[in-house]
Amino acid sequence: MAEEIERKYLVVGEFRHLAHNSMHLIQGYIASGRRTVRVRIGDSGAWLTIKGPSRNGGLSRYEWEKEIEVKEAMELLHLAEGAVIDKVRYYVEYGGHTIEVDEFFGENEGLVMAEIELQSEEESVELPAWLGREVTGEKRFYNSHLREHPYKDWSQEERV
Repeated sequence: MAEEIERKYLVVGEFRHLAHNSMHLIQGYIASGRRTVRVRIGDSGAWLTIKGPSRNGGLSRYEWEKEIEVKEAMELLHLAEGAVIDKVRYYVEYGGHTIEVDEFFGENEGLVMAEIELQSEEESVELPAWLGREVTGEKRFYNSHLREHPYKDWSQEERV
C-alpha cells in the first residue's frame, strides 16, 4: 500500500525563479468523494490515480498510481465529472524537500498552492518565506473539490 503524506500551503510570494523544472498538467476526476479516481495528462506522460479517504486531518491517505498511454488518458477524460483542472506544476528544492507548486488556470485562475511530501506525519519541514497559510485538510482546496466549486466563484473570505 502506498501512503501519501503531504502538507499543503497557499503561495503568497514569488517562487518561479527558484523552480528547476515545471510541467503543464490537465486532470479530470472520474469519481470523487471519500475516494477519488483521477486521470492526469502531463508533458511527460499520463497517469491513472486512485486515492483513499484522508486521515489525520488530511495529512495522509492511500494513493495508487499507474502510468497509462496518453491516448487512453484522453479517452478517460471524457468520463470526467465537472470541470477539468488545468495547471502548471513547478518543482522547487528547499530545506531538503521538493516543493510542488501548482499555479491554476481556467476556472481556478489566481489560485497558487504548494505541496510538500513527507516521509512521516511527524517530520518537520523548513518553510520558505513565499509560503503562506497551511491549508492541509481543507477540502475546498482539494483539486477534486475545485472541479465542482472553482476558485473564480469563491468570495474574498473563502480565498483567505
